[in-house]
Amino acid sequence: MSQTISTVNQGIAKQGACDSRQDLDVQAGGGPPLLVNESSLVRIRMLAESDPDLIFISLAHRIDLYLLKKSFRKVRKSKSSGVDKITAKQYAKNLDENLYNLYQRLRRGQYVATPVKRMWIDKDGGKKRPIGIPCLEDKIVQRAVATILNTIYEVDFYDFSHAFRKGHSQHKALHELRERCRKLNIGWIVSADITGLFDNIDHGHLRDLIKRRVNDGGILRLIGKWLNAGVMEEGILSYPGKGTPQGGVISPVLSNVFLHYVLDDWYVKEVKPRMKGKCFMIRYADDFIIGCELEADARRIMDVLPKRFNRYGLSLHPEKTVLIPFRKPNFRKGGGKGKGTFDFLGFTFFWSKGRCGYWVIKKKTAGKRLRRFLKMTWQWCRGNRHEPINEQYETLCSKLRGYYQYFGVRCNYKAIESVYEHARESWRYWLSRRSHKGKVLFEDLQRIYPLPLPRIVHNI
Repeated sequence: MSQTISTVNQGIAKQGACDSRQDLDVQAGGGPPLLVNESSLVRIRMLAESDPDLIFISLAHRIDLYLLKKSFRKVRKSKSSGVDKITAKQYAKNLDENLYNLYQRLRRGQYVATPVKRMWIDKDGGKKRPIGIPCLEDKIVQRAVATILNTIYEVDFYDFSHAFRKGHSQHKALHELRERCRKLNIGWIVSADITGLFDNIDHGHLRDLIKRRVNDGGILRLIGKWLNAGVMEEGILSYPGKGTPQGGVISPVLSNVFLHYVLDDWYVKEVKPRMKGKCFMIRYADDFIIGCELEADARRIMDVLPKRFNRYGLSLHPEKTVLIPFRKPNFRKGGGKGKGTFDFLGFTFFWSKGRCGYWVIKKKTAGKRLRRFLKMTWQWCRGNRHEPINEQYETLCSKLRGYYQYFGVRCNYKAIESVYEHARESWRYWLSRRSHKGKVLFEDLQRIYPLPLPRIVHNI
C-alpha cells in the first residue's frame, strides 16, 4: 500500500511540474503565482473572451489530478450513494489512490459511466418529480467537465440568465425583474414554463449545440457516456434515450447551454430587434419571463414561442404559459383589468400602493408555495411528536430559518409571520396530543425553546 501511495504522489509531482512549465506565460503582471489548474482555466477563459467564435477542440487533457481533487472537494458529501453504494466518506479513506486510478482510466479511455439511481419526490397536485443520484466517481468527473464548460460558456451567457451561475441567484433575478418592469413601463407579461426540460432534452440537438463552441472528442464522449448510461429504478435498468437526469452534476450546465442557444441567443438576435416597444427577458433554469411594453409585441412572442421550442423537441406547459396584463391600476382606460398578477420563482408580483401613496410593484409568497409549506409543517409535527423535544426543536427551527432565508423579502412580512404562527400552533397542538398536560408543558417549553421569529433577510 505504501508503495502504491508513493507512486501516486510521484505521478502528481511529475504532472504538476510539467503543467507548471507550460503555464508560466499565463501569470500576468508579475502577480502571485497561480495554481496549475487555475492558470489553465484562466488561459481557457482568455481565449473564450478574445474570440466569441472560437471552437475549442482540445480540452479533455485539462482533466488532471488537480482538477479531480478540486472537484471532489466541491461534490456534496451527503450520505446518499449511487448504485455502487460507495459514499464520499468511504472514498476519502484512500483518496489519492482512488483519484489516481480514476485519472488513469480517463487517460486510457477505460472510464465507464454507471447508471443513475432514480428516486421520486412529491410535487404540487399529487405529482412526482424524478431525481437522479449518480455514483461518486461520476459526480467527480462531471464536476471537472462542468468547471471547464462553465469557464468557456460563462463568457457567452447573457446577464438575464441567472440559474446555476456564480454571482447569480433567485433573488438577483427577482430584483432585476421588478426593476425592469418599473423602468421600462412594462404593460404585458409572458410567463412561460417548459414542460419537463431535464427529461426531454434531445441528445442529438444537445450534441450539435455544444459543438458550436466545444468540439473536443474526449469531452463529447464523456457527455455521451453520462447521457446514455441508463437509469436504475427498483433494480430495473432502462435507457430513456432523451433527457438529462435531474440531480446530476453536469445536468445544470447542459441545460444552460441548451437553452442559451434555443431561447436566450434567439431572443437577443431575432426577437428583440423586431419588437416595436421596449421588452426584456429574465430566465432561471426552465422558468422565464418576457416583459413587453406593447400588447402586440407580447402576442407575437406568444405565437412564435411554441414553434421555436417544438423545433428542438420541447413544449411549453399549457397552463403555466400565459399572457398577463400588468399595468398600474387606472394607468389608462381599462389598464387595471385582467389578472394583473403573475408568479415567478415562488413569488407573486402585483401592483399596490406604497406608504407614500405611490403605486409600486410588490411581491409576496405565492399561494401554492405557502399552502405547501403549511401543510408540510403540520404533517411533520404530527409524524415526529414522539421524538425528543430538543430534536424536534432543532429541526423545526432549521425549517423556519430556511423559509425566512428565501421568502424573507420586503413586503412579504405578513406571509412569513403566518408561517411562524402556524408552525407554533402545529407544534403546540401535536405535543398536547401525546400528554394530557400538553398545554402547561408547551407554555413552559416556549420559554426554553423559543422558535425563531420572522424577519426580513433580503432588502430588495
